[in-house]
Amino acid sequence: MILTVWEPLLTQITWAPIAAAAPVIMQTGGGRDQFEEEQHAQLLAAKGAEFATGAGLPDVTPRAERSGGPVWAAIVDIAAELDASLVVTGSRGLSGARSVLLGSTSTRVLHHVDRPVLIVPPVAEKKKKKG
Repeated sequence: MILTVWEPLLTQITWAPIAAAAPVIMQTGGGRDQFEEEQHAQLLAAKGAEFATGAGLPDVTPRAERSGGPVWAAIVDIAAELDASLVVTGSRGLSGARSVLLGSTSTRVLHHVDRPVLIVPPVAEKKKKKG
């Protein structure tokens, strides 16, 4: 399963005031309100499932879940619900003050989930030759 966890910006603001600087965009469709974040999460999960299937993993299904709190907590809960044998998460590679202000989902998942975790670092940028 490929999981993308999303949370409405208004939820983020209640526990992370730094997020208040971003705009809230909400669209209506299909008889209910739908957040832009939800559409984006569904797209990411579907693309991730395509990538995993292309890499040879069988029976991959995308799943987008709304979190009522921090994303890391939802990942931990869903991993337990699914009895996942491995949790794979990415890292943005933030450090120092940026990591403190924005938090680290991968670090919190690593320290709170009771199963193996693989953290994939960001792709390193190649330095241009001076010359």
